[in-house]
Amino acid sequence: MKRSLPLFIPVLLALSLVGCSGVGNSQPAPNAQSPAKQEASQTNPVASTVKETTYPLTVKDATGKEVTFQKQPERIVSTSPAETEILFALGLDDRIVGVSEYDDYPEAAVSKPKVGGVVTPNEEAILSHNPDLVIGGISMDKAVADKLKSLGMPVYVTHPKKLDDIMNNIVAMGVITNKQEQAEKLVAQMKQDITEVTEAVKGLKPEEKKKVYLEFSPGWTVGKGEFMDELITLSGATNVASDTEGWNAISEEKILKDDPDVILYAEGIVDQATSKKLEDIILSRKGWEKMSAIRNKQVFGMDQNILSRPGPRITLGLKEVAKAIYPDLVK
Repeated sequence: MKRSLPLFIPVLLALSLVGCSGVGNSQPAPNAQSPAKQEASQTNPVASTVKETTYPLTVKDATGKEVTFQKQPERIVSTSPAETEILFALGLDDRIVGVSEYDDYPEAAVSKPKVGGVVTPNEEAILSHNPDLVIGGISMDKAVADKLKSLGMPVYVTHPKKLDDIMNNIVAMGVITNKQEQAEKLVAQMKQDITEVTEAVKGLKPEEKKKVYLEFSPGWTVGKGEFMDELITLSGATNVASDTEGWNAISEEKILKDDPDVILYAEGIVDQATSKKLEDIILSRKGWEKMSAIRNKQVFGMDQNILSRPGPRITLGLKEVAKAIYPDLVK
């Protein structure tokens, strides 16, 4: 099955998080709604000691807008695969009445009613479910979110950039949905995953740290300030694109000069323009055969959804990244 990552940042990012059919290197550069450029101040509610949410509850989402919930949400629509994964992980299956057309995990999400895409979901489809909570991910178009809010929909938008943001989102959703205990248990497990990796690599000397190049879509990599970069740094390695910020079109010459020890890529991605697999594109670039990673066969495919979805499985992605880079240290 051909799968790729189209319209990144936010559209390309949105669909990369869900593994849709895609485009090649001719894709336009990120637009003004790039996550790297958005201004967002998200305040996450703090779980109470009794682990019960008191309603009415007012919280502030990633757009800086306040959202008030008069009672525990019972009809939830999620327009983002990552947020849908969080909801299911919190045990909210019976309250989820709609998801995006790209939601494919867990399996139960596939059979949920669909409300359109992740960037511009279908407003009428959402309204038809009479939701008392609508969750939008980092890729929801601002105009759509504003329109839904103007219609009286309680829309909560997330915009995680780092692993802490992802875990804070889980805690926040636990508070909003009165699933605080489940959220805290989930976050505790994620923190344990992080600890396992960081403890395994903490003894690395500076000269032992490997240089890593990550390509999540044909011609695209990620610099500092984003969770994919954090996966590399927490693994005890150095991202060769860490001298940039956010999501970037690659410079083949620069990466060749950086000479990474390991290359990671999103597995299952196909460039629609050439019908070439991402792995084949990487291996066939002129001069790249001289790279240490390619010469030493240190090129590894990562599960694209686990790698790129800012949800509860992101720390599993961390462990897979760390195992690929340091197989002798991370088991």
